[in-house]
Amino acid sequence: MPAGEQRMNGDPNEFAKQMKMLVNNKDLNDIQFLIGPGRKKVYAHRCILSGRCEIFRAMFVDHTQKNGPIEKDVPFVLSDMGYDVFLTMLEFIYTNCVTLSSKTAIDVMATALEYGLDDLKTLCEEYLVSTLDTNNACDRIQAAQTYRLEDLKRKTLEYIEANTKSVFESKGFEELAEDTLCSILDSDQLQLDELEIYKAVRRWANMNAVVAGKKIEDMARNAVKRVRFPLLSLDELGTLEQENRKDHFVPMESFALAWKLHATKQGEKGNPLTTRRAGTAPRDSHRFLDNEPTSGQHKHKA
Repeated sequence: MPAGEQRMNGDPNEFAKQMKMLVNNKDLNDIQFLIGPGRKKVYAHRCILSGRCEIFRAMFVDHTQKNGPIEKDVPFVLSDMGYDVFLTMLEFIYTNCVTLSSKTAIDVMATALEYGLDDLKTLCEEYLVSTLDTNNACDRIQAAQTYRLEDLKRKTLEYIEANTKSVFESKGFEELAEDTLCSILDSDQLQLDELEIYKAVRRWANMNAVVAGKKIEDMARNAVKRVRFPLLSLDELGTLEQENRKDHFVPMESFALAWKLHATKQGEKGNPLTTRRAGTAPRDSHRFLDNEPTSGQHKHKA
């Protein structure tokens, strides 16, 4: 910047307010979109979309090279895009601000990833973390797992660890994918006793077996292996093994390890299955275990 010159910034809120008036505004538009299965029409401005989003710029260049100049009355069809989600993305592109809700935030985040809008993705993640509750935590850690968003996954897992009982009792828990359930069960910091964790995993398997039309023994094959049966008492193990004869939900090797540790009166240092979680209720047999949960430490299996 030349000497003596100084950039003076105007009111960004007023700018965003005025720019938002251009979103889906028919006046002076030079491009149209048909959005979603219902083919709802949306009006836009190529210069703004191209300047703010490389994906749109490439889309317009490719169309021009293949089909000639873009005609404003010939719409681009985006049938797999939600109408509300598309308008929310346009709001960000035009104003650098975004209005999010629990209904749209995850889909907007996925769209931000698809269209290379990193700042929008970050705003979505911040919203999802700031509005975490026991009813949506499972949906959000599932989204983090699906889209490989490690920071969102870490922060959501911390919330689940602090509110394990309520989250495990939520409807969203039953809708988790098994790999996401496994990543939760790998944590040492869950604030819930192991017997209750087993019951939650069994409930998850029952619900998903009904949905999939399968036997319970075919569900949660990996998740049930994360249950720390060695932490249970002899009486609890005996009861569970008796129940297990009906449906063979728990693999025998899981019981075998638990019985072995009770027989030898010795834990296996470094084995997460013999490590007490933050919420593990004390039992007499735990005096033989030397593995304690470490604050802030999460153990995840590959």
